[in-house]
Amino acid sequence: MIHPSFIVKVKNSLLSFVQYGCVIHCFFEHIAELAICVGPSMEPTLSSNDVIVTEHLSPMFKKFNYGDIVVSKSLNNPKEFVCKRIIGLPGDRIYFNKIQIVPNGYVWLEGDNRENSTDSREYGPVPQGLITGRVICKIWPLKEVMMLTVKSK
Repeated sequence: MIHPSFIVKVKNSLLSFVQYGCVIHCFFEHIAELAICVGPSMEPTLSSNDVIVTEHLSPMFKKFNYGDIVVSKSLNNPKEFVCKRIIGLPGDRIYFNKIQIVPNGYVWLEGDNRENSTDSREYGPVPQGLITGRVICKIWPLKEVMMLTVKSK
């Protein structure tokens, strides 16, 4: 026969596990998360297999600065994400082949590796609503750990 105190301990342990799981889920969903970079578009700043930390508060409040590196849903495939740098904010004039004005609610994104990046030069301004995170630091590889935030003006 199972002792009642054992059942209480199991129940309390399961409840704690679920509570901690909910807190962790909420943290990764709304505050910050880890991501792995794929592709050469942000070299030399970020390379394939670099691990970065992104925060979700800037996109939630639409607080972006020139030079911020952001993670956005891909315009070509919404199941994929891209990592690019903000070059233009709403109202900016971008000179690429012709003058483009970044509309309100959009940003202009470009990869640091301009010769090997599919970005706003190809698909135009990106809706701010597609941005899911702002990169705050690179944590892997360890010898290249660095902060990647831009000072706000």
